[in-house]
Amino acid sequence: MTPPPPDRPRGVQSVDRTLDILELLASSPDPVGVTEVSRRLGLAQGTAHRLLGALVQRGWARHDAGRRYAVGPAAMRVGDAAYRALGSSAGPVLRDAVQATGETANLAVLEGTQMVYVAQAPSPHTLRIFAEVGRRVPLHSTAVGKVALARMAPATRRALLGSGPLPSRTPHTVTTPDRLEAHLVRVHEQGFALDDEEQELGVRCVAVPVPLAGLEVSLSVSGPTERMTPETARAAVPALQRLARLLGDSHSG
Repeated sequence: MTPPPPDRPRGVQSVDRTLDILELLASSPDPVGVTEVSRRLGLAQGTAHRLLGALVQRGWARHDAGRRYAVGPAAMRVGDAAYRALGSSAGPVLRDAVQATGETANLAVLEGTQMVYVAQAPSPHTLRIFAEVGRRVPLHSTAVGKVALARMAPATRRALLGSGPLPSRTPHTVTTPDRLEAHLVRVHEQGFALDDEEQELGVRCVAVPVPLAGLEVSLSVSGPTERMTPETARAAVPALQRLARLLGDSHSG
């Protein structure tokens, strides 16, 4: 995030800077202090302190005893409304994904250090994978999470995941940060991610990113490994990418 050009009208500058602060708070895994906000956004410390104070007064930010700031409840309410709207509008795309693949389709959004499912369309099969709307899942062991991680700068990924071993969900989970980093480079290059029984045994999932400004959103299909082989999962990618573009276009502008 960079400060607006100096020739911008003062009122617009203030809006831009306030939104920059909110985006910084939303993307930080831990609360941040005024000095860090000032440094990372190129703001005068007094300006950062004034804007943070205004955000706190309106409930868009909160601060702890150490005067470090995080997103407040007002921002969370807006986020919930945005997720509901996104999930509602994604219905046709998710149903098309089910029709194209025969498997359960999901839409997930990055929230903090987890992905949260905001919409789903179920597979017509009796044996199907179900992830209820509102469920939160890890980043490193899910296809929807790995797609989101692959779009981030390496430093941002490290801040979210930490430097130590990652929790093992199954024997197939990648738990070494260096190995995961190499894997995410491939995910970024190929434009999709596989969860190959890394989150749950017997379940395979493939996900692609949805191009939406300001949000990390993933579109995926999941199925039992007997039906969704690695080849079947990869064959679903072109349809998923087409549908992800349609969903992104419907929310642009």
